[in-house]
Amino acid sequence: MAEEEVKNAEVVETTDEVAPTETFAKSGKKSKKHIEEVKAEEERQARKVERAAAEAAEAEKPKGAKPVTRPRIERRGKKYQEAAKLVEKGKVYSLKDALELAIKTSPAKFDASVEIHARLGVDPRQADQNIRTTIVLPNGNGKTVRVAVFAPADICKTAKAAGADIAEDEEFLKQLEKGEINFDVLISTPQYMPKLGKFARVLGPKGLMPNPKAGTVTMDVEKAVKESKAGKVEYRVDKQSIVHIGVGKVSFGADKLAENANTFFDSLKAQKPGSLKGTYVKSVFITTTMGPSIAIENLYN
Repeated sequence: MAEEEVKNAEVVETTDEVAPTETFAKSGKKSKKHIEEVKAEEERQARKVERAAAEAAEAEKPKGAKPVTRPRIERRGKKYQEAAKLVEKGKVYSLKDALELAIKTSPAKFDASVEIHARLGVDPRQADQNIRTTIVLPNGNGKTVRVAVFAPADICKTAKAAGADIAEDEEFLKQLEKGEINFDVLISTPQYMPKLGKFARVLGPKGLMPNPKAGTVTMDVEKAVKESKAGKVEYRVDKQSIVHIGVGKVSFGADKLAENANTFFDSLKAQKPGSLKGTYVKSVFITTTMGPSIAIENLYN
């Protein structure tokens, strides 16, 4: 009896220590492949249930609910936030006060541009309300303008004497064919415009294609060059009925910026369409390149 009990104990110990190996059938429901497929299907069904529960929870939310996001001002840089605190919310400033405040609130380390953004009550889809013109700012816009002239040889000589950076004939076309665009303004004579036709897809999107409304298609090339060098700028209304224009640099000071701004406003007033009914200038804001916007008084309504 004692020997049998010892043998039984040895058998029990051996059974506890060695885990039974799982055996699979070669085919059928007990095959390894079938068992793995069943597990994968169970996991897929579980994910489907979780997705349905999430969709149901989303459907229970009130319609029109928006995800909670931080206010736009909190997503700005620290310097911008500090500058924005100096602008009183809801206040409409005079032109002089707005310019002085814009200079004060410019957070950029470089000489930032001062811009005016005017929202108009026009419909740009109407031909007579699609405002586009040029002005010469009395104090310039603070940018170095590279002027190119495409005209006959005799006119090119006059253009170079007037200050044009590039004044070429056939050589200019070769530069365009190579994709060389080393200018900010392109002036051409009317008879030379057909030669620029094949480059319209290149020059057009960059705003460099000469245009009679912009004064860049003219016979008086000398005058056009001098005006471009002196600070002639073009402005036009965009699809959102807004006009954007830079009127100088922060380093100009409030007085020179005010002169440029008044020149722009006088020009904008003169462009008011006769067919327009209702408010012409709805709102005007002044801002620097990286600074906060400042609402100014509507000067004409």
